[in-house]
Amino acid sequence: MAKSWYIIHTYTGYEQKIERTLNMLLNSGEIDPAVLTSVKVPMETVVEVKDGKSKSRNNKLLPGYIMLEMDLPQLGWKATCNTIRHIQGVTGFVGTNPNERPRPISSEEAKNLLQQSGDLKGEKKVRVKQSFEVNDKVKIIEGPFATFTGVVEEFYADKNKLRVNVQIFGRETPVEVDILQVEKI
Repeated sequence: MAKSWYIIHTYTGYEQKIERTLNMLLNSGEIDPAVLTSVKVPMETVVEVKDGKSKSRNNKLLPGYIMLEMDLPQLGWKATCNTIRHIQGVTGFVGTNPNERPRPISSEEAKNLLQQSGDLKGEKKVRVKQSFEVNDKVKIIEGPFATFTGVVEEFYADKNKLRVNVQIFGRETPVEVDILQVEKI
């Protein structure tokens, strides 16, 4: 059997505690490391800009869920799954009854979640928690156009960029800036 990603449902707020418990069970030998190879609580970094200061924090992508990479054998899968299910705070595997063999998520779903959390090779995505709309007045606080004020012309949410019209030498000039370089007026 090949390795696949499975998702277990937990009480919200218990994700890190259950992750530590699973790692402890792996280290003590109660769960075979050949069967359970990886435990992940998918997190994303969120940057919030307030009063010109940016603060970053980690948010759970799936509150109440943990990703497990397992190589479940055809025989003996029940013992491993029952050990996982009986951890305090775990309600079960997503999409299956307790007496059924768990079903893995698709490789595309797993890849997408791991990319969002930055666990796959590549650039970790950072989500900026700030909303801009066309015609909002903003002040540029960083970069070559610092201290300029202007009006938002376009908002590129996927790139975390804005196109802002600023007055340079008495002319309206469009400038593309990062969301973290501006604040609303």
